Amino acid sequence: MRSARMKIALISTYELGRQPFGLASPTAWLRARGHDVACLDLSRESLDEESVRGADLIAFYLPMHTATRLAAQLVPAIRALNAHAHLCFYGLYAPVNESYLRELGAGTILGGEFEDGLVKLAERLQSRANGRHNGGSQPEPVISLARQQFLVPDRAGLPPLAHYAHVVMPSAGHRVVGYTEASRGCKHLCRHCPIVPVYNGAFRIVAREVVLEDIRRQVAAGAAHITFGDPDFFNGPAHALSIVRALHEEFPALSYDVTIKIEHLRKHDADLAALRDTGCLFVTSAVESVDDAELARLDKGHTRVDFLRVAARFRELGMTLAPAFVPFTPWTTLAGFRDLLRVIAENDLVENVAPVQLGIRLLIPAGSRLLELAEARAIAGPFDRQSLVHPWKHSDPRVDALCARVLEIVQRGEKFKRRRAEIFEKIWRAAAEAGADDGAAEPLLWQPPVLVSRAAVPFLNEPWYC
Repeated sequence: MRSARMKIALISTYELGRQPFGLASPTAWLRARGHDVACLDLSRESLDEESVRGADLIAFYLPMHTATRLAAQLVPAIRALNAHAHLCFYGLYAPVNESYLRELGAGTILGGEFEDGLVKLAERLQSRANGRHNGGSQPEPVISLARQQFLVPDRAGLPPLAHYAHVVMPSAGHRVVGYTEASRGCKHLCRHCPIVPVYNGAFRIVAREVVLEDIRRQVAAGAAHITFGDPDFFNGPAHALSIVRALHEEFPALSYDVTIKIEHLRKHDADLAALRDTGCLFVTSAVESVDDAELARLDKGHTRVDFLRVAARFRELGMTLAPAFVPFTPWTTLAGFRDLLRVIAENDLVENVAPVQLGIRLLIPAGSRLLELAEARAIAGPFDRQSLVHPWKHSDPRVDALCARVLEIVQRGEKFKRRRAEIFEKIWRAAAEAGADDGAAEPLLWQPPVLVSRAAVPFLNEPWYC
């Protein structure tokens, strides 16, 4: 008979250069119940083959599209090392890709609030190992929205924070970044958002004291800045503000960044100064487009004017807005892309936008609300299990060609560490040239500011994308 101590390997393949909360949080739950947990962050370390070979349970954390594709590619190597361990996939992208992951050998799929499900899975496997009947289909819910009592994440065994993304400060070097989550899910139902098929408008909070203690431990480990990974920090504004006020009182020099919808930045305008005054370096906001028809298709809840008002308000308050975009969709036009660039330039946001944001192409993953639209269904191809999306082509081949050209410019610019303004200028010229054959090319009226460096605004050195 085997011991009650299960050997578990939790694997993260990619999470934007962050130390993965999705490993640290369930590790605390599993270790509290006596299990032996190895945390493997393959974005920062090579695969620990010994931990994989000895594992009874191997669980992949899938918080995003890129992580899911990387995990799927890794399964054959994992199976070659350990053919008998139970495979689990958990996180946001697990339930929407359930059928594909089952084909890869997944025994358990856990989405939504996954910590309790992982504990129950470990108990189920241990019961089976001890000879107690526990067969049949997965008893744990594939998607759980249960309200959990979170534990303080256990980060022991993960690479040091200094190995992860840093925040680049204007004329002040880099700061080591910690990462935590004060809430999960989202109240909103944006059509293109991967959170919606899982949470469907629900959100769950992590208790204030748990968040604060997690941050205390990361500060002790060297963090000088904290990224809050909540899909929207103002889904629960009272909860969020109570955390950052307490944080600033305890650590006055600590800075942080958050993600908030344009809609919420408008609605909670009176609270923006509180963010600034408690150390918020920048706010990321998924603006996505400046075209009102596209914003309506995406069900974003804001308009072009709302975005421009928020940008003006941030300038007034002396705050930094970091807009994120999805510039290339089936409805993008060459003129529309140039309009987006013009809006960014005219509102002094060139340095605020990570260049990769100008080359993002709309993904239509399994379960996407975009498929509610007849016009989206008309252009979406059959689900491609290799890329984990419904592929689409633009009706104007020049738009797809421009997208590829923009990504080429961005990748080359990042490789040679060019300033954001330099990269933006090259993209501007490429956009102008793309319409030259139909007389749509425009003169280059914008000129990059001579004295502004790439570090004129704070930014993370691993940009935000899915």
